[in-house]
Amino acid sequence: MEDLLTRSVLAGNRLALARLLTQVENDSPAGRAALEELFPHTGKAHLIGVTGAPGTGKSSLVNQLALHYRKTDQKKVAVIAVDPSSPFTGGAVLGDRVRMRDLSGNDGVFIRSMASRGSVGGLAQMTAAFTQIFDAAGYEIVIVETVGAGQSEVDVARLAQTTIVVEAPGLGDDIQAIKAGILEIADVLVINKADRPGVEHTERALRSMLALAHPAPRVYRHHGQAMTVITPKVDQGLWIPPIVKTVATDGTGIAEVADSIARHAGHLRVSGEWASRDRARLGSELEAALEQALTRRFFQNIQKEKYNEMVEKVVRRALSPHEAVKVLLNGNSKQETV
Repeated sequence: MEDLLTRSVLAGNRLALARLLTQVENDSPAGRAALEELFPHTGKAHLIGVTGAPGTGKSSLVNQLALHYRKTDQKKVAVIAVDPSSPFTGGAVLGDRVRMRDLSGNDGVFIRSMASRGSVGGLAQMTAAFTQIFDAAGYEIVIVETVGAGQSEVDVARLAQTTIVVEAPGLGDDIQAIKAGILEIADVLVINKADRPGVEHTERALRSMLALAHPAPRVYRHHGQAMTVITPKVDQGLWIPPIVKTVATDGTGIAEVADSIARHAGHLRVSGEWASRDRARLGSELEAALEQALTRRFFQNIQKEKYNEMVEKVVRRALSPHEAVKVLLNGNSKQETV
Protein backbone atom coordinates (compact mmCIF):
# COMPACT_ATOMS: atom_id res chain seq x y z
CA MET A 1 0.00 0.00 0.00
CA GLU A 2 1.54 3.30 -1.11
CA ASP A 3 1.60 6.06 1.50
CA LEU A 4 0.55 9.65 0.90
CA LEU A 5 4.09 10.91 0.20
CA THR A 6 4.71 8.24 -2.43
CA ARG A 7 1.39 8.93 -4.14
CA SER A 8 2.15 12.65 -4.16
CA VAL A 9 5.54 12.04 -5.80
CA LEU A 10 3.94 9.83 -8.47
CA ALA A 11 1.37 12.59 -9.07
CA GLY A 12 4.15 15.12 -9.73
CA ASN A 13 3.99 17.11 -6.50
CA ARG A 14 7.31 19.01 -6.34
CA LEU A 15 7.13 19.71 -2.60
CA ALA A 16 6.59 16.01 -1.85
CA LEU A 17 9.48 15.18 -4.20
CA ALA A 18 11.81 17.56 -2.37
CA ARG A 19 10.81 16.11 1.00
CA LEU A 20 11.37 12.56 -0.17
CA LEU A 21 14.82 13.39 -1.58
CA THR A 22 15.81 14.79 1.82
CA GLN A 23 14.53 11.70 3.63
CA VAL A 24 16.41 9.40 1.27
CA GLU A 25 19.63 11.42 1.53
CA ASN A 26 19.37 11.17 5.32
CA ASP A 27 18.73 7.40 4.98
CA SER A 28 15.59 7.54 7.08
CA PRO A 29 13.28 4.48 7.44
CA ALA A 30 10.49 6.41 5.70
CA GLY A 31 12.81 7.20 2.81
CA ARG A 32 13.84 3.56 2.39
CA ALA A 33 10.19 2.44 2.48
CA ALA A 34 9.25 5.02 -0.17
CA LEU A 35 12.09 3.83 -2.42
CA GLU A 36 10.73 0.28 -2.25
CA GLU A 37 7.26 1.50 -3.23
CA LEU A 38 8.56 3.65 -6.10
CA PHE A 39 10.92 1.08 -7.61
CA PRO A 40 8.25 -0.71 -9.75
CA HIS A 41 7.55 2.67 -11.41
CA THR A 42 11.16 3.14 -12.59
CA GLY A 43 12.99 2.14 -15.77
CA LYS A 44 11.68 4.78 -18.18
CA ALA A 45 14.09 7.72 -17.80
CA HIS A 46 17.26 8.28 -19.82
CA LEU A 47 20.13 8.68 -17.33
CA ILE A 48 22.87 10.98 -18.62
CA GLY A 49 26.17 11.37 -16.78
CA VAL A 50 28.27 14.50 -17.30
CA THR A 51 31.86 14.34 -16.10
CA GLY A 52 35.22 15.94 -16.78
CA ALA A 53 37.96 17.93 -15.11
CA PRO A 54 37.13 21.02 -13.04
CA GLY A 55 36.94 24.17 -15.13
CA THR A 56 35.68 22.55 -18.33
CA GLY A 57 32.23 24.13 -17.97
CA LYS A 58 30.15 21.11 -17.01
CA SER A 59 27.52 23.11 -15.11
CA SER A 60 27.06 25.61 -17.94
CA LEU A 61 26.73 22.74 -20.41
CA VAL A 62 24.10 21.01 -18.25
CA ASN A 63 22.23 24.30 -17.92
CA GLN A 64 22.03 24.73 -21.70
CA LEU A 65 21.24 21.06 -22.31
CA ALA A 66 18.29 21.16 -19.89
CA LEU A 67 17.01 24.34 -21.53
CA HIS A 68 17.25 22.67 -24.93
CA TYR A 69 15.20 19.67 -23.81
CA ARG A 70 12.53 21.95 -22.36
CA LYS A 71 12.28 24.28 -25.36
CA THR A 72 12.61 21.67 -28.11
CA ASP A 73 11.00 18.50 -26.78
CA GLN A 74 9.11 19.73 -23.71
CA LYS A 75 10.68 16.88 -21.75
CA LYS A 76 10.78 16.95 -17.97
CA VAL A 77 14.40 17.21 -16.84
CA ALA A 78 15.95 16.48 -13.45
CA VAL A 79 19.49 17.57 -12.63
CA ILE A 80 21.50 16.00 -9.82
CA ALA A 81 24.55 18.15 -9.17
CA VAL A 82 27.04 16.37 -6.92
CA ASP A 83 29.16 18.96 -5.13
CA PRO A 84 32.36 18.25 -3.19
CA SER A 85 31.86 18.18 0.57
CA SER A 86 33.71 20.53 2.86
CA PRO A 87 36.38 18.60 4.81
CA PHE A 88 35.56 20.79 7.84
CA THR A 89 31.75 21.11 7.93
CA GLY A 90 30.70 18.21 5.68
CA GLY A 91 28.42 20.55 3.72
CA ALA A 92 28.38 21.26 0.00
CA VAL A 93 29.16 24.58 -1.66
CA LEU A 94 26.16 24.17 -4.00
CA GLY A 95 27.99 26.34 -6.54
CA ASP A 96 26.43 24.55 -9.52
CA ARG A 97 23.13 26.31 -8.90
CA VAL A 98 24.80 29.67 -9.55
CA ARG A 99 25.45 28.56 -13.14
CA MET A 100 21.94 27.14 -13.58
CA ARG A 101 19.94 30.27 -12.82
CA ASP A 102 18.39 30.12 -16.31
CA LEU A 103 16.45 27.05 -15.16
CA SER A 104 14.91 28.67 -12.09
CA GLY A 105 11.14 28.95 -12.20
CA ASN A 106 10.80 26.28 -14.88
CA ASP A 107 8.19 23.77 -13.70
CA GLY A 108 9.59 21.08 -15.99
CA VAL A 109 13.05 21.19 -14.42
CA PHE A 110 14.06 20.04 -10.95
CA ILE A 111 17.61 20.70 -9.72
CA ARG A 112 18.94 18.94 -6.65
CA SER A 113 22.42 19.54 -5.30
CA MET A 114 23.95 17.03 -2.95
CA ALA A 115 27.25 16.66 -1.16
CA SER A 116 29.60 13.91 -2.27
CA ARG A 117 30.23 13.11 1.43
CA GLY A 118 33.70 11.82 0.67
CA SER A 119 32.62 9.41 -2.06
CA VAL A 120 35.76 8.31 -3.91
CA GLY A 121 34.11 7.91 -7.29
CA GLY A 122 32.67 11.41 -7.48
CA LEU A 123 29.14 10.17 -6.80
CA ALA A 124 27.45 10.26 -3.43
CA GLN A 125 26.07 6.98 -2.12
CA MET A 126 22.46 8.06 -2.57
CA THR A 127 22.81 9.39 -6.13
CA ALA A 128 21.46 6.16 -7.61
CA ALA A 129 18.45 6.36 -5.30
CA PHE A 130 17.84 9.95 -6.44
CA THR A 131 17.76 8.88 -10.08
CA GLN A 132 15.14 6.25 -9.25
CA ILE A 133 12.94 8.82 -7.49
CA PHE A 134 13.09 11.23 -10.44
CA ASP A 135 12.45 8.34 -12.82
CA ALA A 136 9.32 7.30 -10.91
CA ALA A 137 8.17 10.93 -10.68
CA GLY A 138 7.98 11.12 -14.48
CA TYR A 139 11.20 12.92 -15.37
CA GLU A 140 12.20 11.65 -18.81
CA ILE A 141 15.77 13.00 -18.69
CA VAL A 142 17.89 12.69 -15.53
CA ILE A 143 21.29 14.38 -15.73
CA VAL A 144 23.93 13.57 -13.13
CA GLU A 145 26.78 16.07 -13.00
CA THR A 146 29.74 14.76 -11.04
CA VAL A 147 32.22 16.56 -8.83
CA GLY A 148 34.94 16.76 -11.46
CA ALA A 149 37.66 15.35 -9.24
CA GLY A 150 39.67 13.89 -12.13
CA GLN A 151 40.96 10.34 -11.96
CA SER A 152 38.10 8.97 -9.84
CA GLU A 153 35.25 10.04 -12.09
CA VAL A 154 34.62 6.71 -13.79
CA ASP A 155 31.88 5.64 -11.33
CA VAL A 156 29.37 7.70 -13.31
CA ALA A 157 29.61 5.15 -16.15
CA ARG A 158 28.08 2.48 -13.90
CA LEU A 159 25.05 4.68 -13.27
CA ALA A 160 24.37 6.44 -16.59
CA GLN A 161 23.17 5.00 -19.87
CA THR A 162 24.97 7.79 -21.74
CA THR A 163 28.16 9.32 -20.39
CA ILE A 164 29.37 12.71 -21.62
CA VAL A 165 33.02 13.57 -21.00
CA VAL A 166 33.71 17.31 -21.20
CA GLU A 167 37.12 18.63 -22.20
CA ALA A 168 38.29 22.20 -22.77
CA PRO A 169 41.33 23.69 -24.53
CA GLY A 170 44.11 25.26 -22.56
CA LEU A 171 43.70 23.30 -19.33
CA GLY A 172 47.05 21.52 -19.44
CA ASP A 173 48.61 18.42 -20.92
CA ASP A 174 46.19 16.54 -23.18
CA ILE A 175 47.77 13.24 -22.17
CA GLN A 176 46.38 13.78 -18.66
CA ALA A 177 42.93 12.91 -19.98
CA ILE A 178 44.23 9.52 -21.07
CA LYS A 179 45.91 8.93 -17.70
CA ALA A 180 42.71 9.80 -15.89
CA GLY A 181 40.89 7.01 -17.71
CA ILE A 182 37.73 9.05 -18.14
CA LEU A 183 37.99 9.09 -21.93
CA GLU A 184 37.49 5.33 -21.91
CA ILE A 185 33.99 5.75 -20.45
CA ALA A 186 32.88 8.45 -22.90
CA ASP A 187 29.85 7.85 -25.11
CA VAL A 188 29.95 11.48 -26.28
CA LEU A 189 33.03 13.72 -26.17
CA VAL A 190 32.40 17.44 -25.79
CA ILE A 191 35.05 20.12 -26.30
CA ASN A 192 33.55 23.05 -24.43
CA LYS A 193 34.84 26.63 -24.58
CA ALA A 194 35.53 26.00 -28.28
CA ASP A 195 35.97 29.75 -28.85
CA ARG A 196 39.29 29.60 -27.02
CA PRO A 197 42.70 29.26 -28.68
CA GLY A 198 43.99 25.69 -28.93
CA VAL A 199 40.65 24.02 -29.69
CA GLU A 200 42.07 22.49 -32.89
CA HIS A 201 44.93 20.94 -30.97
CA THR A 202 42.54 19.47 -28.38
CA GLU A 203 40.26 18.07 -31.09
CA ARG A 204 43.23 16.56 -32.94
CA ALA A 205 44.48 14.90 -29.76
CA LEU A 206 41.05 13.41 -29.02
CA ARG A 207 40.64 12.11 -32.57
CA SER A 208 44.08 10.50 -32.38
CA MET A 209 43.06 8.70 -29.19
CA LEU A 210 39.81 7.52 -30.79
CA ALA A 211 41.75 6.30 -33.83
CA LEU A 212 43.90 4.13 -31.56
CA ALA A 213 40.78 2.49 -30.14
CA HIS A 214 38.87 2.34 -33.44
CA PRO A 215 41.41 2.04 -36.28
CA ALA A 216 40.41 2.80 -39.87
CA PRO A 217 42.20 1.92 -43.14
CA ARG A 218 45.07 4.32 -43.79
CA VAL A 219 46.52 5.22 -47.18
CA TYR A 220 50.25 5.91 -47.56
CA ARG A 221 52.39 6.90 -50.57
CA HIS A 222 55.25 4.54 -51.39
CA HIS A 223 57.41 5.28 -54.47
CA GLY A 224 54.55 7.39 -55.83
CA GLN A 225 52.07 4.53 -55.53
CA ALA A 226 49.07 4.74 -53.22
CA MET A 227 49.15 1.81 -50.80
CA THR A 228 46.40 0.89 -48.35
CA VAL A 229 47.56 -0.52 -45.03
CA ILE A 230 45.26 -3.31 -43.88
CA THR A 231 43.94 -2.67 -40.37
CA PRO A 232 41.51 -4.63 -38.19
CA LYS A 233 37.92 -4.35 -39.36
CA VAL A 234 35.75 -2.17 -37.21
CA ASP A 235 32.53 -3.84 -36.10
CA GLN A 236 29.71 -1.98 -37.83
CA GLY A 237 27.64 -2.24 -34.65
CA LEU A 238 30.31 -0.54 -32.55
CA TRP A 239 29.55 2.93 -31.18
CA ILE A 240 32.37 5.39 -31.82
CA PRO A 241 32.05 8.45 -29.55
CA PRO A 242 31.39 11.60 -31.56
CA ILE A 243 33.34 14.77 -30.79
CA VAL A 244 31.14 17.86 -30.46
CA LYS A 245 32.47 21.40 -30.03
CA THR A 246 30.40 23.74 -27.87
CA VAL A 247 30.38 27.18 -26.30
CA ALA A 248 28.01 26.58 -23.40
CA THR A 249 27.82 30.24 -22.38
CA ASP A 250 25.90 31.14 -25.56
CA GLY A 251 24.41 27.75 -26.46
CA THR A 252 26.60 27.01 -29.48
CA GLY A 253 26.68 23.28 -30.28
CA ILE A 254 24.08 22.27 -27.68
CA ALA A 255 21.65 20.96 -30.30
CA GLU A 256 24.45 18.77 -31.71
CA VAL A 257 25.14 17.37 -28.23
CA ALA A 258 21.45 16.54 -27.76
CA ASP A 259 21.40 14.88 -31.18
CA SER A 260 24.45 12.76 -30.29
CA ILE A 261 22.77 11.70 -27.04
CA ALA A 262 19.61 10.71 -28.92
CA ARG A 263 21.60 8.73 -31.51
CA HIS A 264 23.47 6.94 -28.72
CA ALA A 265 20.20 6.03 -26.99
CA GLY A 266 18.92 4.64 -30.29
CA HIS A 267 22.11 2.63 -30.74
CA LEU A 268 21.78 1.16 -27.24
CA ARG A 269 18.22 0.03 -27.88
CA VAL A 270 18.90 -1.43 -31.32
CA SER A 271 22.03 -3.28 -30.19
CA GLY A 272 20.44 -4.56 -26.99
CA GLU A 273 23.05 -2.79 -24.87
CA TRP A 274 20.40 -0.68 -23.12
CA ALA A 275 19.13 -3.80 -21.34
CA SER A 276 22.70 -4.95 -20.65
CA ARG A 277 23.66 -1.64 -19.07
CA ASP A 278 20.45 -1.59 -17.04
CA ARG A 279 21.21 -5.09 -15.75
CA ALA A 280 24.80 -4.16 -14.85
CA ARG A 281 23.69 -0.95 -13.12
CA LEU A 282 21.02 -2.64 -11.02
CA GLY A 283 23.39 -5.51 -10.24
CA SER A 284 25.95 -3.01 -8.97
CA GLU A 285 23.30 -1.31 -6.82
CA LEU A 286 22.24 -4.69 -5.42
CA GLU A 287 25.84 -5.52 -4.49
CA ALA A 288 26.29 -2.14 -2.78
CA ALA A 289 23.04 -2.56 -0.82
CA LEU A 290 24.01 -6.12 0.16
CA GLU A 291 27.44 -5.00 1.34
CA GLN A 292 25.92 -2.21 3.42
CA ALA A 293 23.29 -4.52 4.95
CA LEU A 294 25.82 -7.22 5.82
CA THR A 295 28.17 -4.68 7.40
CA ARG A 296 25.32 -3.23 9.47
CA ARG A 297 24.22 -6.71 10.57
CA PHE A 298 27.78 -7.68 11.46
CA PHE A 299 28.23 -4.73 13.82
CA GLN A 300 24.82 -5.35 15.37
CA ASN A 301 25.72 -8.95 16.23
CA ILE A 302 29.33 -8.65 17.35
CA GLN A 303 30.32 -7.64 20.85
CA LYS A 304 32.09 -4.28 20.90
CA GLU A 305 34.78 -5.67 23.22
CA LYS A 306 35.53 -8.47 20.77
CA TYR A 307 35.90 -6.03 17.89
CA ASN A 308 38.12 -3.67 19.91
CA GLU A 309 40.28 -6.66 20.89
CA MET A 310 40.85 -7.46 17.20
CA VAL A 311 41.72 -3.84 16.51
CA GLU A 312 44.35 -3.90 19.27
CA LYS A 313 45.89 -7.09 17.86
CA VAL A 314 46.11 -5.49 14.43
CA VAL A 315 47.70 -2.36 15.94
CA ARG A 316 50.30 -4.54 17.74
CA ARG A 317 50.97 -6.35 14.44
CA ALA A 318 49.98 -9.60 16.13
CA LEU A 319 47.38 -10.13 13.42
CA SER A 320 47.09 -8.82 9.90
CA PRO A 321 43.79 -7.16 8.96
CA HIS A 322 42.92 -10.19 6.78
CA GLU A 323 43.59 -12.61 9.65
CA ALA A 324 41.52 -10.44 11.98
CA VAL A 325 38.61 -10.57 9.53
CA LYS A 326 38.83 -14.39 9.49
CA VAL A 327 38.70 -14.47 13.28
CA LEU A 328 35.76 -12.07 13.44
CA LEU A 329 33.79 -13.95 10.80
CA ASN A 330 34.68 -17.53 11.66
CA GLY A 331 35.79 -17.40 15.28
CA ASN A 332 39.06 -19.15 14.37
CA SER A 333 40.18 -20.47 17.76
CA LYS A 334 43.80 -20.92 16.64
CA GLN A 335 44.20 -17.16 16.50
CA GLU A 336 42.49 -16.49 19.81
CA THR A 337 45.69 -17.01 21.76
CA VAL A 338 47.72 -14.53 19.71
